[in-house]
Amino acid sequence: MSSGQNRKDVLPGATVKIVLKADQRSGKLTTGVVKDLLTKSSFHPHGIKVRLTDGQVGRVQEIERT
Repeated sequence: MSSGQNRKDVLPGATVKIVLKADQRSGKLTTGVVKDLLTKSSFHPHGIKVRLTDGQVGRVQEIERT
């Protein structure tokens, strides 16, 4: 697993764990599949923002390697 701070590591179709805006305080992670990358910069210290296939939006904390 790697962190989701570098945009080049986060690819559509990848299984990731994200933190939703509502869960930032608790740090609860949500697992899903990346549909769209929403962060335009190549690096973000809090994680690249993505939209999952189910429509949820959050910042990538972990990328699961298959």
